[in-house]
Amino acid sequence: MDLAPRIDAAMVAAIRKGQGGAAPGRLAGALEYSVTPGGARIRPTILMSVALACGEDAPEITDAAAVALELIHCASLVHDDLPMFDDADTRRGKPSLHRAFSQPIALLSGDSLIAMAFEVLARAGVAHPARSLALIAELAKRTGMPFGICAGQGWESEDQIDLSAYHQAKTGALFIAATQMGAVAAGQDGEPWVELGARIGEAFQVADDLRDALCSEGELGKPAGQDDLHGRPNAVASLGLKGAVTRLDNILAGAISSIPSCRGEAALAQMVRAYADRMVPASARKRMVPGE
Repeated sequence: MDLAPRIDAAMVAAIRKGQGGAAPGRLAGALEYSVTPGGARIRPTILMSVALACGEDAPEITDAAAVALELIHCASLVHDDLPMFDDADTRRGKPSLHRAFSQPIALLSGDSLIAMAFEVLARAGVAHPARSLALIAELAKRTGMPFGICAGQGWESEDQIDLSAYHQAKTGALFIAATQMGAVAAGQDGEPWVELGARIGEAFQVADDLRDALCSEGELGKPAGQDDLHGRPNAVASLGLKGAVTRLDNILAGAISSIPSCRGEAALAQMVRAYADRMVPASARKRMVPGE
C-alpha cells in the first residue's frame, strides 16, 4: 500500500492550520518550505505501517501521530542545518531554510514545528484521550533529554562520546518513536516494538554514514562528506566501507526477526526489505575500493 498520499494530505492540513489567521507571512511561508518536498517520509510510513499491522481502528489518531513525528523530524533538520551546527547550504536539493529565509526565521520555524507536533496530537486526543496522552509522552521522550534527538545533538559537544548512546539518540530515537507510536495509535502496547525501531534506526545511521562517504552532494540533496569534515564518529571510519555494508545487512536481518507477532507481520518484513534496498544505492556500493 502506498501511504505517501495519505501522509502528504495530513501534513498539508497541519501546515495550513499553522498558517491560518493573522500569521506573519514569511514565517508562514517558511513552515511550508521546511516540510516540502517531503523526501522519503520514512518515519511516518513506518508508523502507519505498524498501526496497520496492529489492526488500525482509528485512522485519525494514526494520521495525527504520523504528522507529529514528521514535524519533529523536519524541525530537527531545520535546526541541524543552522551555522551553529552543520552550517549546511542545501537540504533536499534546495537552499536550506536559513539560507532561503534567514537564521531568525529558521530558528522560529523549527520551534513552531515542534509546538505544532504536540498541538496536532492534543487535538486528536478529543476522541482518544488515553492514546493521545501516550503518544505525546512517547514523542516528547524521543525528542528531548535524555533519550531524544536533542540528546543526540548534545553528544556532539562532548569531549568523550558514548557511541551507542549517541547513535540511539541522534538517529534511533525517532525510529523507536515510529514503531511504538504506530502500535499505540492502534490501541496496542508500544513496548514490544522498541527493538524493531532501534534496529531500523541503527541501520539508517550506518546507511547514512555510507551515503555520506560514497555519494555526491547532487545525489544526497545536501552537502556530502560531513562526517569527516566535522570529525563525527561514524561506521565507515570505524569499520571501513565493506565492514559498514556488512554491518548494515546484519542489522536489517535482525530487524526483520525482531518484528512482534501481529496480523501484518509479513507486510512489515516486506517493507523493511524494501527500505534495505533503498538505503544505500547500488551505484554507491560500486564505488567501494576493490579489496577493502
